[in-house]
Amino acid sequence: MSLTVTGLTQGAIYALVALGYTLVYGVLRLINFAHSEVFMIGTFVTTIVWAGLGFGVGAAAPGTFGVLGLIALAVIAAGAASGGTALIVERVAYRPLRKRNAPSLIFLISAIGASVALFELVGAITDRQPRGMPSLVQPKVQFTLFGADVTNLQIGIILSALAMLAGLDIFINRTRLGRGVRAVAQNPDVAALMGVNKDRVIMLIFILGGMMAGAASVLYDVKVGITTYSVGFLIGIKAFTAAVLGGIGNLRGALLGGLLLGVVENYGAGVFGNEWMDVVAFVMLVVVLLFRPTGLLGESLGRARA
Repeated sequence: MSLTVTGLTQGAIYALVALGYTLVYGVLRLINFAHSEVFMIGTFVTTIVWAGLGFGVGAAAPGTFGVLGLIALAVIAAGAASGGTALIVERVAYRPLRKRNAPSLIFLISAIGASVALFELVGAITDRQPRGMPSLVQPKVQFTLFGADVTNLQIGIILSALAMLAGLDIFINRTRLGRGVRAVAQNPDVAALMGVNKDRVIMLIFILGGMMAGAASVLYDVKVGITTYSVGFLIGIKAFTAAVLGGIGNLRGALLGGLLLGVVENYGAGVFGNEWMDVVAFVMLVVVLLFRPTGLLGESLGRARA
């Protein structure tokens, strides 16, 4: 059971990052491979915010309300930075190509180029050195579930991720802007005839996806306590895998895929060893897609019900 709780904690972070891939694919039918660097930038902004407030590596954690305040400020700052970065990627790497009706392959190459550019830029700025951060949350066992100790850190990460995922799902399915997103995802030409501004919708989904990645970066920093310019690579691959596993273009599928991926890879590490963690996770993806090529849920963003 302890492997399940640990897996759900890690899977919640995967799910938040996977939302960026799902939103962009659901509307544009394209994969934003620069999204992993959007997450990475959020992790660094979190360290900058905390250090600027006097909470660098080794700093003593404040009281409960102080910790919550620091995390809230980091979520706002990292969400804004990651959302802004995602918007810049859209304006620079995607919009000019859309204006020229470029083939899908060109979008893919442009996204990879943006990813490498951000990767190397942050690497140069940070001298490719890792950055640590204070241990704001000391894991304390809150209760025992079927013999597994559940800590306050695990509860906080899982509940925070679920709350943000629920909020995004409500926004997409219950608000006017969300209806615009679903309309463009379903049929952009008809949506345009109905008065929906496609460019604004695309900007919105990049910003939303970036904000979710920024929030995930804060949870990652709190959990792991260190970041580096390459941190987004593996997280990005896992998050993309989670999105495909649950059904690319499906918000709830991203949640299901992320949680399932986290649990399966942790059980794989527990049974076969840590070196087999990634192997087990991707083998599971292949097996699922053999029987469910559209993912576990397989419902596109454009068909989400109001």
